[in-house]
Amino acid sequence: MRKLQYIFILTCLFLSFEGRAQEEISLVPKDTVKAVIDPNRPARAAFYSALVPGLGQAYNKKYWKIPIVYAGLGAGIYYYSFNQNKYHEYRDEYKRRLDGTSNPNHPIYGSLDNDRLIRAQKFHQRNRDLSALITAGIYILNIVDANIDAHLMQFNVNDNLSIKPDMNQNQMDYRFNYGMTLTYSF
Repeated sequence: MRKLQYIFILTCLFLSFEGRAQEEISLVPKDTVKAVIDPNRPARAAFYSALVPGLGQAYNKKYWKIPIVYAGLGAGIYYYSFNQNKYHEYRDEYKRRLDGTSNPNHPIYGSLDNDRLIRAQKFHQRNRDLSALITAGIYILNIVDANIDAHLMQFNVNDNLSIKPDMNQNQMDYRFNYGMTLTYSF
């Protein structure tokens, strides 16, 4: 019976004390990171960039990319139209030769035979098609860049996760060991 009294008294003593082994941590507003994550931001940037090339980059506030987008699209469209015009010139001259209405003293086409006119047509047709593919690729790359850039703008990068080069000296042979240190603090 005495043992039960001791157990009861000890239990009451232990239950009456506050646990001081762990402290409660309260978050202060300066400890938290206020990162607003908008899940629609990447989709909106891609939509704007698809609507008007470069508008997604402006939405992401990466204004320096806009001239690159327009230079790429402009160069692709220029080469497409240049090769299209040359293709039509060689094709029209070949058609005139087949009709018998061509000028044999023409300064450009007078010295070319029919085989060279056909090869020139194929050359400019291939380059025209390649220019169209490159222009479409730059347009798609513009959309993908706006989307990825909007995703990465919401990515939390701070000093809690860092990668640093590491160099230490081996104590056995006094040579230097090189490596990378990945640090995650929480």
